[in-house]
Amino acid sequence: MIAIIDYKAGNLTSVARAVSHLGHEVQVTDDPELIRAADRVIFPGVGAAGQAMADMQRLGLDQVLKEAFAAGKPILGICLGTQIIFTASQENNNTKCLGILPGTVKRFPEPLFDGEARLKIPHMGWNRVNFVGSHPVFAGLNGEHEFYFVHSYYPEVSETAREIIAGTTNYGITFTSAVARDNLVAVQFHPEKSGAAGLIILENFCNWRPSC
Repeated sequence: MIAIIDYKAGNLTSVARAVSHLGHEVQVTDDPELIRAADRVIFPGVGAAGQAMADMQRLGLDQVLKEAFAAGKPILGICLGTQIIFTASQENNNTKCLGILPGTVKRFPEPLFDGEARLKIPHMGWNRVNFVGSHPVFAGLNGEHEFYFVHSYYPEVSETAREIIAGTTNYGITFTSAVARDNLVAVQFHPEKSGAAGLIILENFCNWRPSC
């Protein structure tokens, strides 16, 4: 069973539908025991870092996710779920986050330009990901595939951990849009809203065996 962590951050139904469409058993839950019993965990979300962390702590899910990572359970972070696995976020007056990965989540600088054209924030719509190296969760994808983004903040990985960067995207600046370490993979975009390319990622994750 694949548990989708419900920490009141929205966007859970579309993730569950996408995974179910692929033929996998999935359950949206905020029950720590069900998450502990799951074979894999998906950690999605939209919204603000401060409220997300408050809800994670209130529900006791912060510790559960750290336990899942330490135990080697496959974990997929999506959008806000990707941001709050880092050390801190500039959002909501420098929110202290889960600290599973080293780095800080930063807001896009303003103004932001592509040549002479001013770019809108949030970054919203389709964009390419330059995948770095090879990872089983991103197998079958290349720089021609596009993914759906909706965000004003992005993760900046610590200089001492650049090896965890699995993909980058350009939107006025080049930012980290995918990371991977051990049994954890996380993406800033929404695979569940990214058509066939997104389904490839979800299917790869559902079959991924990190120990292999």
